Amino acid sequence: MKKKTVATFLVVAALVGSMVGCAKTEGKDANKESYTIGIAQFAEHASLDNCREGFIEGLKSEGIEEGKNLKIEYKNAAADAATNAQISDSLASGKNDLICAIATPTAQSTFNAAIDSDTPVIYTAVTDPIAAELADKEGNPVGEVTGTSDKLPIEAQLKMIREIMPEAKKIGIMYTTSEANSVSAIKEYKKLAPKYDFEIKEAGITNTSEIPMALQTLLESSDCLTNLTDNTVVSSLPTILDKANEKKIPVFGSEVEQIKMGCLAAEGIDYIALGKQTGQMAAKVLKGETKASEMPYETITEPGFYVNLKVAEDFGITISDELKNTAVESFTEVTAN
Repeated sequence: MKKKTVATFLVVAALVGSMVGCAKTEGKDANKESYTIGIAQFAEHASLDNCREGFIEGLKSEGIEEGKNLKIEYKNAAADAATNAQISDSLASGKNDLICAIATPTAQSTFNAAIDSDTPVIYTAVTDPIAAELADKEGNPVGEVTGTSDKLPIEAQLKMIREIMPEAKKIGIMYTTSEANSVSAIKEYKKLAPKYDFEIKEAGITNTSEIPMALQTLLESSDCLTNLTDNTVVSSLPTILDKANEKKIPVFGSEVEQIKMGCLAAEGIDYIALGKQTGQMAAKVLKGETKASEMPYETITEPGFYVNLKVAEDFGITISDELKNTAVESFTEVTAN
């Protein structure tokens, strides 16, 4: 009787162990028929909108599609810090399988809000995940959080500006002092600028109300301006372009939508492609193929050159055929945002 009991125990134990192992392999969501996710976006502007559009496309390419097996709760903070925190708390306390956080301030607040619930956070449009404390010095996640970086190709941008404006000496940059991504980019610009015989004139702001004064200072001291992927600044880009055009100061962009709106040129990022890459990462987590904490953040490997030939003509600037031939896209009109 004793031998039979022991044998029975071993068989049951083996079966339980097999079931547990199988569950670990498949992941907790591997057999789900539908998913619910939250999308938190820091501000309403074209590049972040493109990230969101690309993210949804990326999920769809992996068989996770809104209206079929996906429900999305979307919230936008309109660049307001208090609203941003409320949205993060709301989405983290809900029944979401995953949260997509678009832009650095939202990624930071959403990850902090979601720590206790263990809800994975997949971010995009975060320039420096290490500086934002979303990844360690090796680029590995600090918890159930990962995503994609929109780190600017700053040296390529400086080289391009020098080619287009051979006589320019001073580049003006406006940035938000509380955005880790912008602070990181400013440091790199100042480090690399002397290599191309440029001086960086910077103007830090804390909110949109400070933009007019900061802009006036830069326009009086700079030969051209260049944008970062700074959410507060980019939200006011139409105003910046109007004032810069009045002063005959060209503005360089950081991604394709800014060039459409009237920036002269950019060695920049395709945010739809970045968002799609992010959506494909999120799909792996939703399907239980991996955890966010097991995926180092990713970047777009190659920037693209974008140019607005109408803006160049208005400023009397000649874009060489050699440079034009490298463009991913060239535009011949300015599109209002």
